[in-house]
Amino acid sequence: MDCRRGGALDYESKYPRMRYPSNHKAETRQRIIDEASQRLRKDGIEGTGLVPLMKALGLTHGGFYAHFDSKDALVQAALEAAATLALDKWRAAGDPAGLRALIDDYLSAQHRNQPGEGCVLPTLAAELGKRGTPSPTTDTLAASLAEALAPVSVKAEGQDAGIVALITMVGAVTLARAMADADASERILAAARNAIRIP
Repeated sequence: MDCRRGGALDYESKYPRMRYPSNHKAETRQRIIDEASQRLRKDGIEGTGLVPLMKALGLTHGGFYAHFDSKDALVQAALEAAATLALDKWRAAGDPAGLRALIDDYLSAQHRNQPGEGCVLPTLAAELGKRGTPSPTTDTLAASLAEALAPVSVKAEGQDAGIVALITMVGAVTLARAMADADASERILAAARNAIRIP
């Protein structure tokens, strides 16, 4: 059969290839990152499967590799996206009242109950540390949030002092494990040790 007459050309004219806009690939990649960012904050790295992720977006599992080399590459991109959202919010705090509102929002039942919409650190810091795959993005986010929170003073008495000491210790170890910068990791542990004083 002559492909130039009646073969492939006829097929092409009857069934033309779908043309996507030039920005289609970039938009699809961003949709994957946004969905992964939410799922990673909610379910963690191990709990976020590529097949369900792509299916939720109406995409094929095989199509994932047109955008990312590996799941680890997606995790890093999603971590960066989540960190950017958090940093934008905290940098916009402006004054003590804005900072107080952000702290109250962070420590709210809503943030606790809807991790997919919140800060990436409570979910991923422990898992990144456990996996032995700390990220420089975690370092940047932690340093920026610490800078935003520098004006605060921490106070606690009685049993609350024990709770604050406990969450400081647990949080410090969790975050220190997720830091790529060894000096920053040690500074977190030292700061926590110095903050807990025994009378």
